[in-house]
Amino acid sequence: MRQDSRRRTTGETDINLELNLDGTGHSIISTGHGFFDHMLTLFSRHSLINLKIDAHGDLGVDAHHTVEDVAITLGDCVRTALGNKKGIVRYGCAYVPMDETLTRTVIDLSDRPYLSFRIPTGGLPDAPNFPLSLCEEFCRAFANNLRCNLHVEVFYGRDGHHIAESIFKSLARALREAVAIDPKNKDMIPSTKGIL
Repeated sequence: MRQDSRRRTTGETDINLELNLDGTGHSIISTGHGFFDHMLTLFSRHSLINLKIDAHGDLGVDAHHTVEDVAITLGDCVRTALGNKKGIVRYGCAYVPMDETLTRTVIDLSDRPYLSFRIPTGGLPDAPNFPLSLCEEFCRAFANNLRCNLHVEVFYGRDGHHIAESIFKSLARALREAVAIDPKNKDMIPSTKGIL
């Protein structure tokens, strides 16, 4: 079973996280930040990863530490649950529209961490109580700890809520594709090197 659970405690956050890669998208999310809970719930639903997160952070300062540390823990758990990555598709790509917004996410579960996060020149608006920079920090911490190559590009958008939602949904859909078992290659590691 491709599952993992762990607790991560620092001077800024205390996070308990459980996941099952072969789930149905069921989630129980509590981070103390309503908008972030919404993003994680739809991430679970669209990735089909069962996810339970109980996070307590220094939200009196801001949401940065909570968002980053949840992403660190999530990336660690996905990496552990994948094991040696035998049989996975490895690559995933998703375009997700959200009303006037369009985002593309491409992922390679390569064991080489890298993030490219692109938005239009001139910037985009923030969601209320959730700066767009937190979406980038989430993606960076997730990529670094999953050790994946992650490219996220928001092509356009006007509403900060829609922009954040399209980012989390496209990440979820790309990850769902990448972690899936390839029926034509289920006994092989998808790399000419023989390891990932």
